Amino acid sequence: MIRRLMQAGELYTKELNKNYQVSAPQLNCLLVLYENGSLPLSQIAKHIMVKSSTVTGIVDRLEQKGLVRRVRNSPDRRMIIIELTEAGNALAQHAPPPIQRKIVDGLEMLPKSEMEKIVDGLNMLTRMLDVQDLEVE
Repeated sequence: MIRRLMQAGELYTKELNKNYQVSAPQLNCLLVLYENGSLPLSQIAKHIMVKSSTVTGIVDRLEQKGLVRRVRNSPDRRMIIIELTEAGNALAQHAPPPIQRKIVDGLEMLPKSEMEKIVDGLNMLTRMLDVQDLEVE
């Protein structure tokens, strides 16, 4: 079942690349900007739960595709805000939801007892993988 979940994630990413020319992390970044407005890299990182250095690469690729731009709005030239371009805004409006949203929507339709079973199973898996205490930036 874990293999099937991983395959579903891979297929989702392939479809995104084929239909929208973006990866799942790139889509997540676009959606965060669409929902929250222009943000600094550090805030985008918090929203998508990755390190700022990872967001830098994502934003580089989105900028090359003309979907976002870096803007310096303050006297401090180090302060850079990322904003959607018109093309990025259009893509965010019409792109499918991230795969995580599909999972959350499905889970919300389950009875509480089923949800508790899934949470217990996921907690067990994270303990097996020693990932329960990892800090997400």
